[in-house]
Amino acid sequence: MLWQPSLPDMYHKMNGDELAAAIAARREELGSSLVILGHHYQVDQIIRHADYTGDSLKLSQIAARLATERTGKDAVRHVIFCGVHFMAETADMLTPDSVEVILPDLSAGCSMADMAQYDDTVTAWETIHASLKSQGWRGRIVPITYVNSTAAIKAFVGAHGGACCTSSNADKVFAWAMKQGGPGEDVKILFLPDQHLGRNTAAKYGVDVATESCVYDPRRANKGEELGGATPEQVLRAKAILWAGHCSVHKLFRPEHCDEIRALDKANGTTTTILVHPECCKEVVDKSDLAGSTEYIIEKIRSAPTGSRWAVGTEVHLVNRLANEAKARGVSVRILSDCQCLCTTMYRIDEPHLLWVLDHLTGRATKDHKPRAVNVIRVHPEVRRDALLALDRMLGLTNPTPKFAAATALD
Repeated sequence: MLWQPSLPDMYHKMNGDELAAAIAARREELGSSLVILGHHYQVDQIIRHADYTGDSLKLSQIAARLATERTGKDAVRHVIFCGVHFMAETADMLTPDSVEVILPDLSAGCSMADMAQYDDTVTAWETIHASLKSQGWRGRIVPITYVNSTAAIKAFVGAHGGACCTSSNADKVFAWAMKQGGPGEDVKILFLPDQHLGRNTAAKYGVDVATESCVYDPRRANKGEELGGATPEQVLRAKAILWAGHCSVHKLFRPEHCDEIRALDKANGTTTTILVHPECCKEVVDKSDLAGSTEYIIEKIRSAPTGSRWAVGTEVHLVNRLANEAKARGVSVRILSDCQCLCTTMYRIDEPHLLWVLDHLTGRATKDHKPRAVNVIRVHPEVRRDALLALDRMLGLTNPTPKFAAATALD
């Protein structure tokens, strides 16, 4: 986690109306040079200021498109990403150097992304290969990383012939990876950093995850267990080696929550469709009716027929917004669990921090009263180069212009 300096007291003393008015005034002053992006998991007070909302990759692609389309006096100079650190990194990689990507609070990280560190990944790569070689295995390991990972992990994956994936295209990327072996070669996938998305994706592909997958836990490796808790036999047998990472939000949804919904339906004579994110554990996904990405969840609720009932397993702020929107159409939406399933690091982005970075961009918060960008996220050029390889391989499977990432980033 990066260090975020404390804000001056004045920002904490302002009420909601004052903050909103000040933010609106600064935005008007900065005009088209500024774009504010809001991730779906942000609180409503932030979403109301966003020019665009979406998931992490979609927002980064929007920033890249705007940076390319807007020129002259309308050129984008600053992108404020109301999300978490890895999202701002991706936006920086996909936009030209002339654009400064700003994260309002540097402490807004992602616990899942932090579970896969570069040095641990290098160690895992080396020890897994050594173990397989000692057992006479001949083949190729293809790394896949969820976009919810650091730029360093994306770069590792890109440099080793792998690809990124999102929760909406993980199936395509997994299928592509399994075909990357040469004649007579076996293929294994190292899936980072979310074991649950990896396990659910492998199962959909047809892998018997009970016998053909194993988990590599870097914490256990650092305690002396060479293969991160897996046995050499498990690694040899595995088609998918899953990193021991998870989303702290989606981990809170449990199979018993699905059972409770079914019991309520039986008691009340109702029918509720359970819709969850594939970052949930496989036991939850197996008991749900539907599973899909954030954008898939939004589309399903927005197209739901009047009178239908839904229990949704994803972040609470998004679920509440969907529920309020759907209520007007006679659609009932509730969160799968009554526990507070919120992204606490995302929650660190608030109106005081948003106003603080805007005050720097307009010169109000600088000692010399000159405009200055703070909390700018920059990815090292060498890391950027290899990470874009992983992103481009993914986009080549899902986008008609596969070099979109590299073309826009290297202008």
